[in-house]
Amino acid sequence: MSEKISKNSMSHNEINRRRTFAIISHPDAGKTTLTEKFLLYGGAIQLAGQVRAKGDSRRTRSDFMKMEQDRGISVSASAMSFDFHSNRFNLVDTPGHSDFSEDTYRTLTAVDSAIMVIDGAKGIESQTRKLFEVCRLRDLPIVTFCNKMDRESRDIFEIIDEIQENLAIDVSPASWPIGTGKDFIGCYDLLNNTLELMSRKDRNKVSQSIKIQGLDDPILKNHIPEDLYIKLLEDLEFARELLPSFDHHAFLEGTQTPIWFGSAINSFGVQELMNGIAKYAPKPQSQKTLTRTIQPEDEKVTGFVFKVQANMDPKHRDRVAFVRVSSGHFKRGMKLTQVRSKKPMTISNPVLFLANDREIADEAWAGDIIGIPNHGQLRIGDTLTEGEVLKVTGIPSFAPELLQTCRAGDPLKAKHLEKALTQFSEEGAAKVFKPSIGSGFIVGVVGALQFEVLASRIELEYGLPVKFEASQFTSARWISGPKTLVEKFISNNPSQTGRDNDGDLVYLTRIQWDIDRVERDFPEIKLNKTKELMI
Repeated sequence: MSEKISKNSMSHNEINRRRTFAIISHPDAGKTTLTEKFLLYGGAIQLAGQVRAKGDSRRTRSDFMKMEQDRGISVSASAMSFDFHSNRFNLVDTPGHSDFSEDTYRTLTAVDSAIMVIDGAKGIESQTRKLFEVCRLRDLPIVTFCNKMDRESRDIFEIIDEIQENLAIDVSPASWPIGTGKDFIGCYDLLNNTLELMSRKDRNKVSQSIKIQGLDDPILKNHIPEDLYIKLLEDLEFARELLPSFDHHAFLEGTQTPIWFGSAINSFGVQELMNGIAKYAPKPQSQKTLTRTIQPEDEKVTGFVFKVQANMDPKHRDRVAFVRVSSGHFKRGMKLTQVRSKKPMTISNPVLFLANDREIADEAWAGDIIGIPNHGQLRIGDTLTEGEVLKVTGIPSFAPELLQTCRAGDPLKAKHLEKALTQFSEEGAAKVFKPSIGSGFIVGVVGALQFEVLASRIELEYGLPVKFEASQFTSARWISGPKTLVEKFISNNPSQTGRDNDGDLVYLTRIQWDIDRVERDFPEIKLNKTKELMI
């Protein structure tokens, strides 16, 4: 009995100390630089890289693909696990570029909170708004980090107003900047009554923290120039009148966001943000399935695949499924059932990630993200359990907005091309459709940049030059309805139907009229823009 109690309390402690979160932002707001600093403070790396730096310091951990390093943007979500004080952080860095938003949407199904990074000069941008809406749909608690305060930025009240108006969420300042641009010297930490001063000399150095007894403490005047001190007092008086103080309950419900200010590139404000996440962000949350809700404290192990990444190591044609552990205490060598195929799998080499570096995971708890190397058995949306038939819901697959035909430069390599495209579609990087009539493949993506990424990866990873060409089709819809009607529909439209990589039926459309015609002639057939990734 006592053994069971001690096991339960261990499980409780392990779950409670985990924080699983994503970092979201518009491209170029400094998200990847912030990720690097997180790793630096977590003791995971010795020297933080910056996306726009030179030489060795340019090697950021989360942008490990050659294309990411060349372009200075993130094109694929990456996961990192590290310890910070007594907490275990599982951080997922997501692509900011809208062309890769589908990867981001799916990633957000595997986290319990999100950090929204905004640029102090630009405020809320279009992609930030989109990603925020996805967080809102899932009621994710959001922490805001206003970056690049060491550059010329907009008025603080203006930025906060914009967040409140555009995103319809209350903003509560957790810290307040002292000066902006070249006059920026640090922040006043409102939650802990400390003065944080920035070092401009060493970018990897932690800021100096000075404990003070409220705003009228004479120590403040010793460290802050008079004009900035007067402005700070005025600003905070206004802020207290106009803005709500931090309410932990409202934050967990997703109706309030605490905001920290800083400069990721100068390592400033990052540690305060990490302390805030450790203290206030939610522990691992429950997970909905078709039949019941999985609680993190459940004894049996469950998990789901939210991302598949192929060729993380180009030397080995490997495929790694990213699995969020939803409950239980996972141990290396466990047998888990893949619910879709009902087949048991022995998980003998699970890995923990530090971007492209990995180490063997001997164990994992609810909230952790582990990688399972496999040869294509695991797909996005798969649920893994200790035998119970559960299907995790809510992992979306979106209809592509751009369609192109794809041909191998060498006609004899068509088989190799099929293999490469199948792999990328299972990874979720593109949709691949095989038309019912004719040869070749139609590749669908959400944004044009994805075609470039695909072509570059097929050539790099498979040695296959490919051509993408304009297609007559403009969109794809998944077909559902009574079996006899679906069969009749397909025989009536053989030139516009095909199958996706999972073998599901799709209708390829040229113009909106095509969709209207189906609705008129076949009212019982549904043309779906999304399909849930589960079988």
